[in-house]
Amino acid sequence: MTNVHRTTVRRAALTAGIAAAALALAACGTSGPKSAGSGGGGGATAWALSGGDEATFRASFDAWNKAHPDEKITPTFFSNDAYKQKVRTAVGAGKPPTLIYGWGGGILKAYVDAGQVADLTPDVTADPALKSRFLPSIAAVGQVDSKTYALPNNAMQPVVLFYNKAVFAKAGVQPPTTMDEVLADIPKLKSAGAAPFSLAGQSKWPDLMWEEYLVDRIGGPQVFDNIAANKANAWSDPSVVKANTLIQQLVDAGAFIKGFSSVTADSNADLALLYTGKAAMLLQGSWNYPTLKTANPQFLKDGKLGWVPFPAVTGGAGDPKDVAGNAANFWSISSKASASEKKAALDYLSQGVMNPGYVSDLLKGGAVPPVAGLESQLTSTQDPAWLGYIYGLAKDAPHYQLSWDQALSPTQADALLTNLDKLFLKQINPQQFSTNMNATVGK
Repeated sequence: MTNVHRTTVRRAALTAGIAAAALALAACGTSGPKSAGSGGGGGATAWALSGGDEATFRASFDAWNKAHPDEKITPTFFSNDAYKQKVRTAVGAGKPPTLIYGWGGGILKAYVDAGQVADLTPDVTADPALKSRFLPSIAAVGQVDSKTYALPNNAMQPVVLFYNKAVFAKAGVQPPTTMDEVLADIPKLKSAGAAPFSLAGQSKWPDLMWEEYLVDRIGGPQVFDNIAANKANAWSDPSVVKANTLIQQLVDAGAFIKGFSSVTADSNADLALLYTGKAAMLLQGSWNYPTLKTANPQFLKDGKLGWVPFPAVTGGAGDPKDVAGNAANFWSISSKASASEKKAALDYLSQGVMNPGYVSDLLKGGAVPPVAGLESQLTSTQDPAWLGYIYGLAKDAPHYQLSWDQALSPTQADALLTNLDKLFLKQINPQQFSTNMNATVGK
């Protein structure tokens, strides 16, 4: 169960962020995205991420629009980093799309506090399909104060450790189960001609996956619970300092690909380093599997991809079965949508999302949707081993931690990514990281 519903986000922080976004938009001399479903009569719209599940989304919207010509929804797709900036600006300016793609957590809470997204609780309560469709633990991520403001739109997305079996065989090593084994394997993998880990440092958010798992493995979930609760000096917890010390130890040992600060995730450059054998391992979200099926299906057919949980830390208090990542992505409906746009969006969420065809498309793409009773379907798919692993990993995790940049307020999330980038580049030390992040508590 994620702890996102316990995350505290201050209204003042969001108000300032929305005001800043609106000012930035005004300074650009534009009235906002013309396609936004803000009650202007242009029809319902949806914004989402390119890559990954884009094909499933496109097929779903195409099928919906063909069957419901009077309730058409126009989708637009953006790269990850571009989307996050664009949607924040659009919401702040009151010009969002009808269907807002999100992750739950602190940003959803911020939208709720500002009255930017619609309360879907009455609609979910009245619609048996929506009420019972999703796994309860995943559906809870779309709730704020026990009210539903977002519904899952794609697969569960735990972060796993991918590895290249061919590189491991050449180096004569086995998949690591502890961080001690990771440190011991670094020189062996480098001697085999591969960087131990691929890392898209330019994108910054992949750095966060290391922080989330190491802090959990060392100190357990309570460490981040205290951070999310805005407890004073929570970032100075010894587990955070130890995790960041270990990160810099890995940097010093040459664990990450040379020039990692110029590698991007949006272009899947980090994934390419894995399947071309330039890197032995990649800590990334499960969404990379569907991407790999398109980018290099032969790599999968040849059986060269392996995956394992994030390694344990000797003496750590965290459960090695704990998972970090995104429970799923979600659709919220803009409170600025007209009545007809909102109806189209609600009808689509009820009838068009996670219907049998939609679920089948996700499974065919190598993704596991957060719906109940999937076990029997997993064995008949093209990727039974992968899908079964992800379903079990997410379902059985003692604690499923939502990505920190989504669980925290926008202000804290931005500061976190900035300071992590500096930490990995060794521009600050672990103590300075903690000092800098403690200054964001409550913002």
